[in-house]
Amino acid sequence: VQLQASGGGLVQAGGSLRLSCAASGRAFSSYAVGWFRQAPGKEREFVAAIHWIGVNPYYTDSVKGRFTISRDNAKNTVYLQMNSLEPEDTAVYYCATGPHGSRWSGNFGSWGQGTKVTVSS
Repeated sequence: VQLQASGGGLVQAGGSLRLSCAASGRAFSSYAVGWFRQAPGKEREFVAAIHWIGVNPYYTDSVKGRFTISRDNAKNTVYLQMNSLEPEDTAVYYCATGPHGSRWSGNFGSWGQGTKVTVSS
């Protein structure tokens, strides 16, 4: 499967963005799609993931209540709706596939190219 992330940009603190992860190629019905992010000088960290069929989302604590992950079956696309953005959310965001329930980037593959999110204070 090939993944293409998009939707990043520059937004003020408190604002919103919606990231998209479009999938093409072989279907991975038993896998999850996850969002990770990497800020300058920091390691890549888990943000959120959802089973490929669109159920059982899970999040890292710092984004709970602010971010929502969802899937559009018809478009083979996973979304990350990000609300109440904070400067600490500034990073390059990546999507990837991996085993549902995992938060470790080493378990994930088919990484998209990343989309940059910048939150100004």
